[in-house]
Amino acid sequence: MKNVSVVSHPLIDHSLTILRDRDTKTEEFRRHADVISKLILIEATKHLKLMDKKIETPLAPFVGKELQDDVIVVPVLRAGLAMLIALRDFLPAVSVGFIGLERDEKTAIAREYYKKIPQIFTTHIVLVIDPMLATGGSMDDTVAAVKAKGAKRIVAVSIVSAPEGIKHFSKNHPDVPIITAAIDKQLNDKAYIVPGLGDFGDRYFGT
Repeated sequence: MKNVSVVSHPLIDHSLTILRDRDTKTEEFRRHADVISKLILIEATKHLKLMDKKIETPLAPFVGKELQDDVIVVPVLRAGLAMLIALRDFLPAVSVGFIGLERDEKTAIAREYYKKIPQIFTTHIVLVIDPMLATGGSMDDTVAAVKAKGAKRIVAVSIVSAPEGIKHFSKNHPDVPIITAAIDKQLNDKAYIVPGLGDFGDRYFGT
């Protein structure tokens, strides 16, 4: 799994334990999902290109840096919205595309019900975000969709991943790195990640 990076940080370990706890209430779940999302999204954007920018501090001229790369983020609805909210704090002007995928509970196959993606150029960095990389199907479909729109520089970002999902996704998109906070043991017979944290979207949105 050479294209997979597991982000290690004490704050991630702490917050992820709270997310996994079945007794964690919605408010706390949201707060700690935000903490983890920010930490792994910072890791996912660490290779963004910079260019010099001349400014004036209150005391003297200074040559600083500003982002050169343009970023597009595509959250997989609906759970991906949680990570989008976190990203907005440090990339407030980011362009956003949406792909809605609903999982069939009997087959575990995702069905697309909505798609709206901005124009993508080969120079864009596209972050595809989905908290749970389980079977890999939703991430696979979303990345395929942004590739069809012209994306060449893509990073897949998740909070918890399953080995089966990583294997499936990496087979179809070996050129796309995966950034995640944890790789769990396996999927169960209902295609949920074990030990996992349950249904992320339900727990985050209180449904």
